[in-house]
Amino acid sequence: MAKNPIKLFSGTSHPELAKEIAKYLKTSVSEMEISRFACGEIYAKPKNTVRGTNVFVIQTASENVNEDLMELFIILDSLKRSFAGRIHVVMPHYAYSRQDRVATPREPISAKLVADLISTAGADHLIAMKLHSDQEQGFFNFSVDNINTENLFADYFKKKKIKNLVVVSPDAGGAKDAKKFADLLGAELAIIHKARPSHNKSEVMHVVGDVKGKTCVLYDDMIDTAGSVTNAVKALRKMGASKDVYLAATHAVFSGPAAARLAKAGFKEVVVSNTIPISSAKRFKGLTILSVAPLLARVIKNVHEDKSVTSALT
Repeated sequence: MAKNPIKLFSGTSHPELAKEIAKYLKTSVSEMEISRFACGEIYAKPKNTVRGTNVFVIQTASENVNEDLMELFIILDSLKRSFAGRIHVVMPHYAYSRQDRVATPREPISAKLVADLISTAGADHLIAMKLHSDQEQGFFNFSVDNINTENLFADYFKKKKIKNLVVVSPDAGGAKDAKKFADLLGAELAIIHKARPSHNKSEVMHVVGDVKGKTCVLYDDMIDTAGSVTNAVKALRKMGASKDVYLAATHAVFSGPAAARLAKAGFKEVVVSNTIPISSAKRFKGLTILSVAPLLARVIKNVHEDKSVTSALT
């Protein structure tokens, strides 16, 4: 028996991305009534039947992360109570992803808490992009597709045909991902060793690897306040790297002074994806935004058709 068509729904966190995904899937975003009561409480329900159908809810974690999550929970509950067949959450930037362990006494593991809440609200499956740590997939009691964006960035940088290239991880924790990216580009690898005295603060200790006279691509999973990467570019230039230093990161959080710092840091180019909406106020000269919509559309299509997700990544 033929499957029902894909039903895409979108929260209010990133409707532009949802529309773009729908365009690649040659469909439209299904109508979802979302409103606020006078007291600020959120109301949501699908306008048409979803009984027995595969539904995909696109809701990323934006700068309004707590509102985004509460809205998602209510959307999921409405779909569950409307007898949707399977409910797939598409959260390109997973909320609270960095709070994935107890680093100091008495800390919460908020990434696990969010996983529990998404499950309780009614989700059956999560599609995320570039989780802060791969082991977060184990926080869920259902299957998770953690989509890596390294091929998206590698394809972009290959077209530049940069010679004498070295990929630089801004910290030891990102070295594994940076090595994979370097291998895709046929580049060398360097690692910056840093100390983090407190949240959103870092100090570069030294650079491991040869960067002298070479074009560097700093590669990370996200840019928050941009303190780490702007300190890193100073360290690379101090070590004799070429003046052409690129920055590539999946999630453009761009909190607080980030955009201003990046605009002044002197990067040749800052390349990010659109997993998070980037307002005009946070855009600057030298910023390039790659769309994840084609990749997510292929993944959604394969999930809906019970095909391999891996085959959608290339």
